[in-house]
Amino acid sequence: MGDTGAVWRIHAVRYATVSERFRHQNFIMSDDIHERMPLDFFVWAIVDDERSIVVDTGFGPDEAERRGRDLLRTPAEALAEVGVDAAAVDDVVITHLHYDHAGTTAEFPRARFHLQDREIAYATGRHMPEKSFGHAYSVDHVVDMVRHVHGNRVVFHDGDADIAPGVSLHHIGGHTDGLQSVRVATGRGSVVLASDAAHFYANLFDRSPFPIVFDVAAMVAGWDRVRGLAESDDHVIPGHDPQVLELYPRSVEGFAEAVRVDLAPGGPPS
Repeated sequence: MGDTGAVWRIHAVRYATVSERFRHQNFIMSDDIHERMPLDFFVWAIVDDERSIVVDTGFGPDEAERRGRDLLRTPAEALAEVGVDAAAVDDVVITHLHYDHAGTTAEFPRARFHLQDREIAYATGRHMPEKSFGHAYSVDHVVDMVRHVHGNRVVFHDGDADIAPGVSLHHIGGHTDGLQSVRVATGRGSVVLASDAAHFYANLFDRSPFPIVFDVAAMVAGWDRVRGLAESDDHVIPGHDPQVLELYPRSVEGFAEAVRVDLAPGGPPS
């Protein structure tokens, strides 16, 4: 997992959002019930001149309606805006199996799905009948992934692993038992796609846990892990923070929903 000489571009692509959300819903220790704090939903594309690796597959219209999310476009449609054809992608990282990260896998018909052993064990195990753990999973998405297992389309990982030169997976845990983040070699150094190791910059830098959590201690330890994997704090990309779209340059002129996080941000997160 050292320096390979590989240099990748990374697009953070917003496909959905929820505006009716408040600060106390994003932090365990917040009692502020009045301050709005919207949450965005992203997928990520790691690309060079020869291939694309997609991180997460989001959700589609049915799940958006069921959970009251504003679906701007499907993940496949969003990826197409930055030149990535979902149907041609060979490798998809599933950071975890929550409904907003592991749906629409049918849109990636030739992909191998990279998943932690501990995540599928957790998503199909004894904790799921408990609402506090199971409500963020879609049974249909989990069953789809089990079908992919039986179709020999899932690559399992037990901890950290390289999946391409300059692209590595790192088991973090905390938010779910098998959550993984992705470290990517870019022109500005190692960028870490934290996914839900940190939903917001404030979870990470204010050390305030997100309330959907399997293991709080592991979540707290995970903040230090992702910061240590990244070139600097400016190289950590949280999973759901609207500030990402404000801080980084647009991937495509005229398309406001995608930014290049392999390039330097325009300023520090607030």
